[in-house]
Amino acid sequence: MDDSDDDRLVSRRALLRASAGTVALSAVGSARAGGNGGGEPSVEPRFDRDCSDATLEPGMAHCEGTSMEGCADDHPATTELRSGVAESLETRFPDVSALIDAGFKPYFDTLETGDDSWSHWLSPDFIGDDEILNPERPESVLVDNESWRSMGVMFIATSGGEPVEPPAVYGADESTERCSPWHAHTGLPGRFGWWYYRQAYEREFADGDLEFPCRTPCMLHVWTVDHPESVYAHDAPPQEDRDLSPADDPEFDTDAVPGADELGWDVLPNELVPERTPNEFSLPDPFGIDLGL
Repeated sequence: MDDSDDDRLVSRRALLRASAGTVALSAVGSARAGGNGGGEPSVEPRFDRDCSDATLEPGMAHCEGTSMEGCADDHPATTELRSGVAESLETRFPDVSALIDAGFKPYFDTLETGDDSWSHWLSPDFIGDDEILNPERPESVLVDNESWRSMGVMFIATSGGEPVEPPAVYGADESTERCSPWHAHTGLPGRFGWWYYRQAYEREFADGDLEFPCRTPCMLHVWTVDHPESVYAHDAPPQEDRDLSPADDPEFDTDAVPGADELGWDVLPNELVPERTPNEFSLPDPFGIDLGL
């Protein structure tokens, strides 16, 4: 989303209404994931009021026992991990066409504010396996929405799709501090994103699993383009630091052109777009509260 007044209004309304505790959401699903085309019944996520560290605004927290204090971009372990990620993106997942062929699913933030120039592409296969920090099997690839090219990955600490304790990248020993830059999203936008992914692409609502999470699994970014903060920085690198040429013409049916058209739901093939995209969710105010919006 962009920073227009209308979009900020929609985001604030969604955040406030979601906080009420009972939010009716239209069912989500995708044609590829088994949507029946006849319309699914409405579903209602269960919001846990005991989420002590959850917030309405975007927020994150270090996972237990993790820290970035011992991390250095020039450490051999960081260099090796980043090189492995770069090779994987270059040879296997260079752009949106390759990601679609490999079974990755798109997610474009709808409740986030600020930078909308990048998107997450998630792999149900890699999220569902038991490997972590494997550059050849990244749970999520981070894509520049202008060039449509991959520019990093987001590892997700899951085993069989369920959150697990994440491993350190390196350390600690007598000569090296521990580097374990994992974070979990505690703010509503990130929590909604994980909930949406599971409903849209894993069809959990079909099994009655609709609970809205208190936090996401632990996640770790590795950027292959230069980043002024860190290889492991949470936010995307500034556009001027990306230096990415437009991807080749897409191998899927679209009138959009990388480098000229912004990547989004509207340029993707219909079979890749869920029945309900995040910004189409109905968020009625169950208590009739005047939010002053």
